Amino acid sequence: MCLRKKDITLKGLITGRRSNLFGALITVKRSNQMKCRRGSRLLIACALLGGFSVVIMSRKMLIDGDVGSGTEENQYDFDLFVIGAGSGGVRASRFSAQYGAKVGICELPFHPISSEVIGGVGGTCVIRGCVPKKIMVYGATFGPEIQDSREYGWQVNEKVDFDWKKLLHKKTEEILRLNGIYKRLLSNAGVKLYEGEGRVVGPNEVEVIQLDGTKLSYSAKQILIATGSRAQRLDIPGQELAITSDEALSLDELPKRVVVLGGGYIAVEFASIWRGMGSTVNLCFRKELPLRGFDDEMRALVARNLEGRGIILHPQTNLTQLVKTEDGIKVTTDHGEELIADVVLFATGRIPNTKRLNLQAVGVEVDSIGAVKVDEFSRTNVPSIWAIGDATNRMNLTPVALMEGTLFAKTVFGNEPSKPDYSNIPCAVFCIPPLSVVGLSEEQAIEQANGDILVFTSTFNPMKNSISGRQEKTLMKLIVSAETDKVIGASMCGPDAAEIMQGIAIALKCGATKAQFDSTVGIHPSSAEEFVTMRSVTRRIAAAGKPKANI
Repeated sequence: MCLRKKDITLKGLITGRRSNLFGALITVKRSNQMKCRRGSRLLIACALLGGFSVVIMSRKMLIDGDVGSGTEENQYDFDLFVIGAGSGGVRASRFSAQYGAKVGICELPFHPISSEVIGGVGGTCVIRGCVPKKIMVYGATFGPEIQDSREYGWQVNEKVDFDWKKLLHKKTEEILRLNGIYKRLLSNAGVKLYEGEGRVVGPNEVEVIQLDGTKLSYSAKQILIATGSRAQRLDIPGQELAITSDEALSLDELPKRVVVLGGGYIAVEFASIWRGMGSTVNLCFRKELPLRGFDDEMRALVARNLEGRGIILHPQTNLTQLVKTEDGIKVTTDHGEELIADVVLFATGRIPNTKRLNLQAVGVEVDSIGAVKVDEFSRTNVPSIWAIGDATNRMNLTPVALMEGTLFAKTVFGNEPSKPDYSNIPCAVFCIPPLSVVGLSEEQAIEQANGDILVFTSTFNPMKNSISGRQEKTLMKLIVSAETDKVIGASMCGPDAAEIMQGIAIALKCGATKAQFDSTVGIHPSSAEEFVTMRSVTRRIAAAGKPKANI
């Protein structure tokens, strides 16, 4: 086909200093359209040599509203610079690069225990959070399993030894492997990685402080904050004697006596880990039951299971002082009780890791705990600065940060404005046995209900326990709208709860009804089949009913 000068207009995105025009679009006015990818530069060269007039336009970032010029794009070192290479930051940078953006990202040097100047690619989840924690949970599960195996015919010596240092070594090997994988993912996506501490110094400028103190400055059309959160300590005398979850995953020795302060995910998970490995564990928390915010019926079962596994619970208890003695750390509670421990874990929550980012100096709004304030698209009040993940303190889960990072890239560089949907997000607490939920708890359903609520429950002894003799019940629960028959909440406490709940979450996301659950054929024999065989209503709660007090 012969092209004339007046027939051709070329649109594309300049993604680098060499004008690599991926995704360029050739529009031929009197025929059809041809997509040109890696051959774009050759086509442009031919067009120029042939005397054609080629108009190069930067690809529109829909959220910005206006199409920028090629000259404007060249004003910046990067289309996007990300501060923080955890799960959300890596996802956002990779996906943005796939849309054609030139992306830089910075992260602190690697270390299993974080501080203000050390961290690592992969972030909290990979290095000192979800992944190593789950490895430890697996390790802790084997102890009771070995004991249970005797009733299944296995001849096991009375004394079973556990090598903490071997597990610690294998855990470290795994997080180093994953750290390397994350770095390769960035490299393969064409993202430039800088090692050092990042801070914002202007609406379109970031500074990276390297290990030797050298400061590097880069301009970027868009800046993304993805620095996650940090564990916080209780402000009491002797607080320096306690550890956080960071150090708990890297202790040189397995502690024989542990006091855990907190009633959330981290507290009950580490209590389960250490108890499973043979430690004496005291768990102190402020409420009557652990896991505030979860379904009260599930919380009560978790508490019974923790006690059944040998964990000593101290409800409605806080710590007032830690003192180092010859016998260990003396822990004093607000009831005057004294406990002796080798390790005291503060699992008292996390706060956004934003203090050193210089955000307020450039006008970015944060709340009282340092969380970055963003709109429904993850954009701050400064139009060129965005934030995702725990730094925004919205829903602090790794898969949520991944979702936010994906939708950020789609919004800013994919020409498809997309808001995160926080409804029906499943989650799990990896205590032993685990708890997993999706949708509304019974208390939330009552509070939000416009009509009657139907509650279906099933409590049973898992088949595995019927042989081993372990007295530990599994509880499953469905919350259903009486008016629409939609399942609006599901929860389970028992073995494999997280694996089962992931499938249930898909059903809720699709708006499944109780009738559809009932018409689904179960897998037998399995615990999961209980979710499709709960026929009888446990209780019906009228719309005028009042929610139970959150204990």
